[in-house]
Amino acid sequence: MGRILPILTVLAGLVAIWYLAVAPMNVRVALDTVERAGVVVTPEGSVERRDVSVWRLMAQNREHVAAGYTLDRPRLPTPAQVGAELWKTTGEMAAKGRAWSKRSLIYHSWITLRSTLWGFVLGTSIGIIGAIAIVYSRVADLSIMPWAIISQTIPIVALAPMIIVVSSQLGVENRGVPKAIISAYLCFFPVLVGMVKGLRSPEASQLDLLKTYDATGFQTFLKLRLPGSVPYLFTSLKVGIAAALVGTIVGELPTGAISGLGARILIGDQFGTPLAIWAALFAAAILAGILVTILDLTQRLTLGRMGMRA
Repeated sequence: MGRILPILTVLAGLVAIWYLAVAPMNVRVALDTVERAGVVVTPEGSVERRDVSVWRLMAQNREHVAAGYTLDRPRLPTPAQVGAELWKTTGEMAAKGRAWSKRSLIYHSWITLRSTLWGFVLGTSIGIIGAIAIVYSRVADLSIMPWAIISQTIPIVALAPMIIVVSSQLGVENRGVPKAIISAYLCFFPVLVGMVKGLRSPEASQLDLLKTYDATGFQTFLKLRLPGSVPYLFTSLKVGIAAALVGTIVGELPTGAISGLGARILIGDQFGTPLAIWAALFAAAILAGILVTILDLTQRLTLGRMGMRA
């Protein structure tokens, strides 16, 4: 309860701010809607209201502000509307036996998750191998780390189309491959940095003690550096899995894919259905939360077995 209560308090605050933001965000659309229904609003005509602030429109049309909370295509839907859309495309479809329908977010979440996991494994492997090289080789430290830092300054929205085009030119027809590469690109850096920090965490006295035991470099790695890096590794993995999910979703946007959470966001934007966009965003957030929670539980079990505190 000590950990859940602060989370629920922040969540309640965010929901309250969200509800308050709905009125000014949707007031113009709401006034257009009620005006088309024959109701008189102030000022009349959408053109005349264009240069009027939303706060003035709300003050002059207080009785119509509530209409902004029930729009079919709002600029900003309410949490209740998003929850209803999310349930409609997940739980309700699962109850009808249509969980793997292409209209179900469960199906699209699985498509995104599959590429995310491949990218996560690839990025984690590259990050760990790179960290070991940096710790044990000064040449690698002076060469790999600067390029790794520079690589993260390239906007992923600019890099993603390039990776997709290169993959296509190389004859890679599976769309999941470029998505996994983009996912790995965002994932490897936090793992690399965290693992370097972890492998260098043992103190000089601990390293000297193993030298007095005539331990080899490989034994020092297995008995001291690797166990000492585990807490840092799990922290990096939790950041990396979230970054990998973002990379996969970004990779789905320029591919013209029709499956995946990124594709649902893009299709919702093209067809002007904000509720579909928000439902896909929340599905991605829930998926990220589940993945991070699984890693957190794994961390607790692993550190507990090693006699460490999580």
